[in-house]
Amino acid sequence: MSVTVPEPHWRHVPMRLDVERWATRRTRRRVLVVVHTVIAGQRLLDAVRLLEGDIRVQTFFTQAPDVFSNGVAEFLEQLGGLVMPWNQAVQTHFDLALAASHGSLHELQTPVIVLPHGAGHNKITPAGRHGRPAAQRGVYGLSRQRLVRDGAVVPEVIVLAHDEELTRLGRESPEAVSAAEVVGDPCFDRIAASLPSRALYRNALGAKAGQRLVLVCSTWGPDSLLGQGWDILERLVGELPRDEFRIVALLHPHVWNAHGDWQVRAWLAGLARSGLTLVSPYGDWAGAVVAADYIVGDHGSVSLYGAMTGVPVLMAGRADAEVDPGSPLAELMSFAPRLHENRSLRAQLKRSSAALRSHRYERVAARISSEPGQFSRKMRALLYRKLRLRAPTARPTTEPARLPLTVRYDEPGSVTAP
Repeated sequence: MSVTVPEPHWRHVPMRLDVERWATRRTRRRVLVVVHTVIAGQRLLDAVRLLEGDIRVQTFFTQAPDVFSNGVAEFLEQLGGLVMPWNQAVQTHFDLALAASHGSLHELQTPVIVLPHGAGHNKITPAGRHGRPAAQRGVYGLSRQRLVRDGAVVPEVIVLAHDEELTRLGRESPEAVSAAEVVGDPCFDRIAASLPSRALYRNALGAKAGQRLVLVCSTWGPDSLLGQGWDILERLVGELPRDEFRIVALLHPHVWNAHGDWQVRAWLAGLARSGLTLVSPYGDWAGAVVAADYIVGDHGSVSLYGAMTGVPVLMAGRADAEVDPGSPLAELMSFAPRLHENRSLRAQLKRSSAALRSHRYERVAARISSEPGQFSRKMRALLYRKLRLRAPTARPTTEPARLPLTVRYDEPGSVTAP
């Protein structure tokens, strides 16, 4: 159970001014973890865990306002951290704050490190309900409208995964380049560390010997694979022989949070009874990518991470989704085969294997991180430099992904959370 500080005027230990009287452990630094969405929170854990074991640091959590905030309270409850209301967090000084989204960060009285919450920066900022002038649109996470307020750069540090993003940042927001630091990508490193254990992840997803696992991954929104319709998923389950293929669906957390866990499970219940395996949003998704023999995706980050695995990545969703043309995702989409509705899916999968050009996927994968295997080391060094503390001597390591969890459908007509 997490402990929540309920009112801005009531300061609980360890926030009280007389904290030394009440706190069991006196700490030297206070870190605030700003969680906008579940996926942002998941990415922030990769950084927060680098502070584990350091009794000099007290970590707090807060939920920042966001349109996709559904599920964040439960995420924080599961963590068991000390959760501070947003209206108190913005009135309190911390030594450092961490975020993986940009909304409302200017309200904080604390230097903020902002991490990306996906594979780099690939998407163009949406036009909005009534449209937005082209001059005001930019690459999400790199654009001036996200990073600069009243002429000042909001983040203390902008974490990037690849050196080439510095050039892209310079085009989008030149004044922010001095705040940028390239540290690599934690998901890239975790997938790389997991590749030798591929058989374990396949077993966790129910793939039998000789079966080919098709991972269907959808980002969120109307341009996504699922947003464009259920046809691809239904055809994969209906057309591919179950003794030869295992169909697994991996959905962006925003899909679950926007529609609700029960609804997503209910929508997919029929397909699940016909053989679809649905990855739970409460587990680690990276192992599902490692397990795949084919990846059917869209313009989401998982498709891009799939380029690391050496298996064919096939595209669905909107072909003209708003992706930065200079991004690695745009390069992947330029050559990855698209699934066609009027052709045999089995034949298209077979053709994608025969036409696979490994060097093209390797080139795209190399654009995800210019610091392979270095995120934990470089991110920890950044944290301790900003906290003005000497870092622990033990070298941080990257662990393989945990085994993926799947959604259980125990009885006909029922859906059960994992």
